[in-house]
Amino acid sequence: MLIGIGGPSRSGKSTLANLLVTHFRRNGKKAIIFHQDDFVFPETQIPKIKDKTDWESPLSIDHDLLLEVVSDFKERFDVVIIEGFFAFHDDRLNAIYDKRIFVKISKRTFIIRKAMDSRWGYIPTWYIDHIWKSYLKMGKPSTIKTDYLEASGEDEFDMKKILGYLER
Repeated sequence: MLIGIGGPSRSGKSTLANLLVTHFRRNGKKAIIFHQDDFVFPETQIPKIKDKTDWESPLSIDHDLLLEVVSDFKERFDVVIIEGFFAFHDDRLNAIYDKRIFVKISKRTFIIRKAMDSRWGYIPTWYIDHIWKSYLKMGKPSTIKTDYLEASGEDEFDMKKILGYLER
């Protein structure tokens, strides 16, 4: 099974992917996660916005390499999970997903979580706004023409609902 998990920055995509991989492994399945962040181009090759690297551009991700790696691993694992801001952006990935989960949070929750995120140092307010606008433009599931499950990333995930979706 190939599962795509998408949603805005700080919505809980990685957390959900980790919960799922743990669940599948506990149930005897070979499961692995691929984080789109691990497939970014070198910073010098990524577009800029106001002299800042635009990590929120789909041009920041090496979609060809991700697709190549996933194609190889899906033959060797029972469950392969791809999670990322642009999980639903590449039509080639959308064509091979078995299941899609969109993790939704409010703009307020996003702003609060992003303000607490100190991994990258200070993030200007205009860039936080840019991240949200990029998500609205390129990260929402309206770009996919197939079914998906919407999961709330506001609090704890409803794992019963999510696992029910994955089992059907």
